[in-house]
Amino acid sequence: MTVKLLMENSYEVEPLTEQTENGKELFIHGIFAQAQVKNGNGRYYEKDVLEQAVEKYNEKFISKRRALGELNHPDRPFADPAEAAILINELKWDGNNVIGKAKVLNTPKGQIIKSLMDGGFNMGVSTRGLGSLSELNGMKYVNKDYMMTAVDCVDEPSGPDCYVSSLVESSWVNKNGVWIPAVQEDGIAIDEGLFLEKLEQYIRFRVKNQ
Repeated sequence: MTVKLLMENSYEVEPLTEQTENGKELFIHGIFAQAQVKNGNGRYYEKDVLEQAVEKYNEKFISKRRALGELNHPDRPFADPAEAAILINELKWDGNNVIGKAKVLNTPKGQIIKSLMDGGFNMGVSTRGLGSLSELNGMKYVNKDYMMTAVDCVDEPSGPDCYVSSLVESSWVNKNGVWIPAVQEDGIAIDEGLFLEKLEQYIRFRVKNQ
């Protein structure tokens, strides 16, 4: 089945500083995702669909300390360790909201986030995932095959509709257990070579740290 790369933004997050044995560390905390509401991209996540995705993400990524996020949107489903900016520590439910907490890493991209937030910048987050859509009465419902793959830090673009649509409408297909870009409707293929190169880096990182 061909699925789409879905990204959903939230700006209901705030910085949180904690004292640890390694000194002070910066976190972001707040609403990372919402169910039962039409979001800014015109999509609707029923709670059971999002609950299933969050449960699997907690199990496969967060519990194993592999839930990485990047700075701004890459056009691929999984996080690249070489571009990591945050490490998601938890996702939990509060009503229809998914409350998240993520540590800002001491990486080049993480340092950019720290500098921006120290300067008062209002950083947001964006969930990244793969899934198909069903349309009913003008609403795009996310189907039960939805799989959350990452949470990224994002800014707020001046033209959000254009910014989001250029990324979320790319299609992907699972071939022998590997997600690769599908050919777009206009016949122009996404750069599969670059995607596969980054995916190999991600797989090597996960195998090394198992």
